[in-house]
Amino acid sequence: MNRTKEERVHEVFETIHHKYDLMNSVISFRLHKSWRKKTMGALNVKQGAVVLDLCCGTAEWTMDLAEAAGSSGSVTGVDFSAGMLQTGQEKIEQKGLSQVELLQANVMDLPFPDESFDYVTIGFGLRNAADYPTVLREMYRVLKKGGQAVCLETSTPENSCFKRLYSIYFSYMMPYLGKLVAGNYEEYSWLQESTAAFPDKNLLTLMFADAGFRKVDVTSFAMGTAAAHSAWKSG
Repeated sequence: MNRTKEERVHEVFETIHHKYDLMNSVISFRLHKSWRKKTMGALNVKQGAVVLDLCCGTAEWTMDLAEAAGSSGSVTGVDFSAGMLQTGQEKIEQKGLSQVELLQANVMDLPFPDESFDYVTIGFGLRNAADYPTVLREMYRVLKKGGQAVCLETSTPENSCFKRLYSIYFSYMMPYLGKLVAGNYEEYSWLQESTAAFPDKNLLTLMFADAGFRKVDVTSFAMGTAAAHSAWKSG
């Protein structure tokens, strides 16, 4: 049976949600935490801010955003995997973050009015969307004028030698790590496929501009294996 990208991604994350955080640390050598910390520093979320975190998964970034926004702010995390959201909700309750709400929804058709949020983020989730431009347009639509959107995502190294090593790691080693740690080879082979098919940082910058954003800054991490795109909506 031929499955759509959306159906396949949903099946993957419903299967691996209980080991997702552990595998993120393993396959990125825990670098994803430092990338997110540096991105949060550049984002500079204000106390009392209203924030939307798309493809929030197990709510790791959602919780960072909630702590930055404080008890006077509010953070909504959106994901289409009930399993991922369940894991995230358990962590949120353990931390007592009452300003957080998790919602199961499609990031290509967000259930929010125009200009609802001060900040919109998406971390390591855009590559799993069926249509990247549609997600970026939705981010732009729900962002308030003068607001900031950030996408932290895998990218393509520019150095040709490192690019080959990166490709070998993602193509062969990462799926086997998935089998070793999470007991699942097929699901982590999907993550390799989605990473390989994702636009490089330059093309993604153009996509942000096409979605309407007036300014886009790009920060690369780990020799280009990941990148943070920060974009603003005209005030």
